[in-house]
Amino acid sequence: MCSAEMRPAPRNLRLHIGLFGRRNVGKSSLLNALTRQQVSIVSPQPGTTTDPVEKPMELLPLGPVLFVDTAGLDDEGTLGEARTGRSRAVLDRVDLAILVADRGQWGAFEAELLADLHARNIPTVVALNKSDLRCSETLPEVDGAVVPVSALSGHGIDSLREALLRAAPEGHFDSRHLLADLVPPGEVAVLVMPIDSSAPKGRLILPQVMAVRDVLDGSGLALVVQARELSRALFALKRLPALVVTDSQAFQSVAMDVPDSVPMTSFSILMSRFQGDLAAQVRGTLAIEDLREGDKVLVAEGCTHHPTAEDIGRVKLPRWLNEKVGAPLEFDTVQGREFPADLSPYQLVVHCGNCMGNRREMLSRIHRCETAGVPITNYGLAIAHSLGILPRALQPFPEVQDALHALQS
Repeated sequence: MCSAEMRPAPRNLRLHIGLFGRRNVGKSSLLNALTRQQVSIVSPQPGTTTDPVEKPMELLPLGPVLFVDTAGLDDEGTLGEARTGRSRAVLDRVDLAILVADRGQWGAFEAELLADLHARNIPTVVALNKSDLRCSETLPEVDGAVVPVSALSGHGIDSLREALLRAAPEGHFDSRHLLADLVPPGEVAVLVMPIDSSAPKGRLILPQVMAVRDVLDGSGLALVVQARELSRALFALKRLPALVVTDSQAFQSVAMDVPDSVPMTSFSILMSRFQGDLAAQVRGTLAIEDLREGDKVLVAEGCTHHPTAEDIGRVKLPRWLNEKVGAPLEFDTVQGREFPADLSPYQLVVHCGNCMGNRREMLSRIHRCETAGVPITNYGLAIAHSLGILPRALQPFPEVQDALHALQS
């Protein structure tokens, strides 16, 4: 049997810790010292780090984390602006920040960066690097922990780890459930997982794996079936299940087989609640009613993959939305970390469940859409609404029922 070390936590469930600062202040050296590995290339040449560098590890006793090393935010020129843009994008997804500064160079740049981190509600630890060279310098008076360190000698690295443990947001690993809170101990959750041309061979997609594990963690029973076997599976149970969860693509057939008294939803809608803000995306879903011919819709895929002939984001979802609106819409698609800075051309954003990203990133995207006045929904919600079964798909979530009824009236 594989050990736990061989089955690392998914990156979306890890606490993301970003290292930010000027060029050549030792961010990469500090990451190497924290992880005790040569994760990032180190050079006295400014601008050595170009794209963000990620390193997952266990930061005990906190748990699984993902360190993200970034390029200097003071980079210059056309290429420098591109590097800086990628680094600033990391701010949208970190749960905890290390602001790295040369101990002898704390100034307005660092103060403004720290203010930006605080404005984003990102807990921050200031690491004053190269402290072995400038031990006489006074520490800056800032709000938060300030730790003198030396990535070269290792001085202060243990103190920095302790500061990170103290600054980490509480409840990151133990307060959220995907569906265990919807399935009482000893009760059954039926998980409908279609196996078709778009399903990865030999494995399940991450939300399906997360659902099975969460049911087991909650001492529930998981019954996994394909859509064509659902009716027989329900007949075989001695009592009705506590919940049925389906792939959004099978919503219509599953809804026909599941009794009205049994709560039903989709993996994508569960991910909306787990990774983002379900109420906000429900509000965005009802904006589908306002779409008109030629309106532009942005489809955001959190992962990168090769589209298939029946790709959900590029083929099925646009088809269902066109049918719901009764006229052709225009669709743009982005993948992975890409997300437009300017959302004004769009009348709607439809996001995947973001199983490959983290919650901070999803909440940042929702906030950006709301700030721009652009409704945002997710795959499962948009599909359920297009098929006319949105109230049924939201039945397990009493926290959004009042908002749903108010918006529909």
